[in-house]
Amino acid sequence: SDVGTGCGLFEVRKIGDEYFTFIEQCRDPKACTILLRGGSKDVLNEVERNLRDAMQVARNVVFEPKLLPGGGATEMAVASALRAEAETVDGRHQGPFRAVAQAFEVIPRTLCENCGASSIRMITQLRAKHAVGEGGESAELFANSTWGIDGHTGRVADMAELGVWEPYAVKVQTIKTALEAASMLLRIDDIVSG
Repeated sequence: SDVGTGCGLFEVRKIGDEYFTFIEQCRDPKACTILLRGGSKDVLNEVERNLRDAMQVARNVVFEPKLLPGGGATEMAVASALRAEAETVDGRHQGPFRAVAQAFEVIPRTLCENCGASSIRMITQLRAKHAVGEGGESAELFANSTWGIDGHTGRVADMAELGVWEPYAVKVQTIKTALEAASMLLRIDDIVSG
């Protein structure tokens, strides 16, 4: 009674110098095993880390099925909204809005630099895309919020058309962590060196 009968194929295979048991074509499977191989320990560790990251992303999307456009599009949309909000306040109170907006632009700027593109030109084009509608008229806020940097070409592109999306939960946590770190740095009133 302890032996299951739901297995369609039970097989022992030799891979490299080791023998592995494969239980396949099961009815109503509850678990699976992923076998990773690599040319060296470092390659294998990197493959395992990438697989773990991918499974965590899938897990996050299952638990909170919300996606945001990638390629720095979300950060640029937030920066545009902060710049628009800065225009509604007077004088020196605009500074924090503009500073945080500039900080959000680090992600698309870094993507440009990693692609070898001119970050100044691409960020200027991206700002214009987020500020202007399709026909050249002034856009309503977030009208072009899916436009970001194509990681392959370094050009401004619509992330929705490219299918580049990021989990909402990861993006929110990243922003919260960054703001908390900035707040901690601002609270430091003295540096003790030893």
